[in-house]
Amino acid sequence: MPKTSQQDLLQRFQPIFYPKSIAVVGVSQNTLKVGSAWFKAIINMGFTGPLYPVNPHGGELLGYKIYPSLRSIPGDVDYVVVSIPRDNVPALLDDAAAKGVKAVHFFTAGFSESSDAYGPELEKKLVEKARQGGFRVVGVNCLGAHSVEGGLPYGPAGEKGKLGSVSFITQSGGIGEKLTELGTARGIHFNKGISFGNGIDLDGPDYLEYLAVDPKTEIIGAYFEGTRNGDRLARVITEAAQAKPLVVWKAGRTDVGAAAAKSHTGSLAASPAIWSALIKQAGAIEVHNIEDLSDALLIFQMLPRPRNKLQGNGIAVIGGMADGGGGISVSASDACADAGLNIPQLTKETRDKLTDIIGHVGSILRNPVDVSQTGSNPTRIRQAAEIVLNDPNIDLLLVQQDIGVLLRYLPFEVAQTVNNIFIDLKNKQHKPLVLVLPPGTHEAERVQLEQGLAQASIPVFPSMERAAKAIKSFTEYWQRRTSAGD
Repeated sequence: MPKTSQQDLLQRFQPIFYPKSIAVVGVSQNTLKVGSAWFKAIINMGFTGPLYPVNPHGGELLGYKIYPSLRSIPGDVDYVVVSIPRDNVPALLDDAAAKGVKAVHFFTAGFSESSDAYGPELEKKLVEKARQGGFRVVGVNCLGAHSVEGGLPYGPAGEKGKLGSVSFITQSGGIGEKLTELGTARGIHFNKGISFGNGIDLDGPDYLEYLAVDPKTEIIGAYFEGTRNGDRLARVITEAAQAKPLVVWKAGRTDVGAAAAKSHTGSLAASPAIWSALIKQAGAIEVHNIEDLSDALLIFQMLPRPRNKLQGNGIAVIGGMADGGGGISVSASDACADAGLNIPQLTKETRDKLTDIIGHVGSILRNPVDVSQTGSNPTRIRQAAEIVLNDPNIDLLLVQQDIGVLLRYLPFEVAQTVNNIFIDLKNKQHKPLVLVLPPGTHEAERVQLEQGLAQASIPVFPSMERAAKAIKSFTEYWQRRTSAGD
């Protein structure tokens, strides 16, 4: 895309993700109501521009004067959040046009996704009035725009997280809420997001095209139920995946799911085979659930792009931190093989060095590496990890550490020391580390350790299978980019 076109695109979405002023229509003096909760969430996000609550009855909300209509607001309004009954929408559209607002987000539902005839008819009128009034529509039937820098919360319960470079597009507001919840807990730092619902004006391809050129977005996650323009979406997915990692979850893959998607957002869904072929041909990463989506976003955020050869092409696995590592070694091998990953044999020099510090234990001379005979001694674990990382056949170290088992035998301080060793190793050499911390007993301690690793940009997964799938997504994407000469 020419630079001038990119600048035009960025400018077009400025009022949506970086509005100078916001009005919330549908507030009340009860802060538990949706409109009022949304208004409060915007304040809590630290929005610094003019903020206007709107309700025909007037009054005051959280120290702000409530205006009876958009027209009565004294200043300019960039972005409007609407939470009112659908029957009140036509009058609001006239007010928005008269006020000269730039974008209107409709949380309001009951349009083409509804079962009656009035909903689709009202939706058509809404689009016509928006065109005539010169403003853009976000939605309808959605949670709208989220922008950490722009001061826009993700919904009425949205909270401000740490600013990052991961952005998302979702046709479902609930999926976006779950993604931000899971992601924030695991250390994903979001930049912006959009829930577009029915997408009656701006649709999925529009937002994806914007994020593809947004300089503050480095990784994109997307949830689609369908599209109104398949050819355009295919082109935009291809362009976006060529620019930055794009992870796509297409729901409604079954007949039942497709029917649910149509009733949810009024979407038309193509066959699963067509979607999979589209995503693969475009060079994007396809996932099929919220866990895989968050896993992929996490690993792309935390691992650096390979510098020379493909990082992750040769993987070493270390297990047996507190218990016997034989079973872990076998299951880890299966998980990596199922994901199509390579676990190469360690060099003789590496195996000899490991034998010197650990001794002759069956699996220690192979890869995966069983360190159970270290007695969970942090010094010897560090030595073993350093030796493996220095092996020329190894590009990435994958470590399984079962905290519940470890804490049966050893104090928590030992687990902390071992984690600090991996953090130190990550900071002192260029090969990436990935850890698996399975849930179980001592969950509070496990979460504490995971958070410490996340702060050091070491991705943590709850199972070897999920770690292997995420690593495969990471390596395949960068392999395609490298092959294309990027």
